[in-house]
Amino acid sequence: MIAIQRFDVGNRPIGYRLRPGASPTLVFLPGYASDMEGAKALALDAFAERRGLAMLRFDYSGTGSSGGKFEDGTLAIWLEEALAAIDRLTQGPLIVIGSSMGGWIALHVALNRANRLAALVGIAAAPDFTDWGFAEHLRQRLSSGETLRRASPYGGEQVTTAEFWSSGQQLLLLDQEIAIDCPIRLLHGEKDADVPLDIALRTMRALRSADVQLKVLKGGGHRLSEPHEIDAILRTVAGLLEPAP
Repeated sequence: MIAIQRFDVGNRPIGYRLRPGASPTLVFLPGYASDMEGAKALALDAFAERRGLAMLRFDYSGTGSSGGKFEDGTLAIWLEEALAAIDRLTQGPLIVIGSSMGGWIALHVALNRANRLAALVGIAAAPDFTDWGFAEHLRQRLSSGETLRRASPYGGEQVTTAEFWSSGQQLLLLDQEIAIDCPIRLLHGEKDADVPLDIALRTMRALRSADVQLKVLKGGGHRLSEPHEIDAILRTVAGLLEPAP
């Protein structure tokens, strides 16, 4: 097991695990209120170990092994942490893999570090979910400064602060061309109840890259953590490592 290490972004201690190895470095970006110890992250780390690849995974501030309060996090803050982790801890080309909200952050990472991106993988990617993911009455409550606390379908409480929502609204992508040119693979569950399949289609169409593939997993939900779904993710990453014919 790779030990947890830490570095600071501002006054926020960020926990990470960095596996040494060859390029390209795999970088995993978790979803909203998720961390680097989930099934997909662990499977990708084991894949990197088998292939002798470097891999970076980390926790956003307020989650997992990182310091701070979750309610203080915003999309812009977590994007800042992702860019800092990449800049300080990795070298050379990257394959950035983002799950759910992490897929949204991955798109912004690609826009900000285009010279580093060998490829991008979105797993149930959720760009712009602060826009399409809330009914109008909830948007009004958030825009007035209220914090929403709702039951999560995965257990516990789902917290959305007005600051997080406002930050997301400043980082919307889907109503314009997304100027990313590297190979991109999007995996999405056919029956994803959290991120509609239409969002994956909108993302695919908005991306400027000519090398974009959307893989729809029959019967798949949002988490895409069943063994055959994780296998599809690993096969997708493996395909990006193969030399072009």
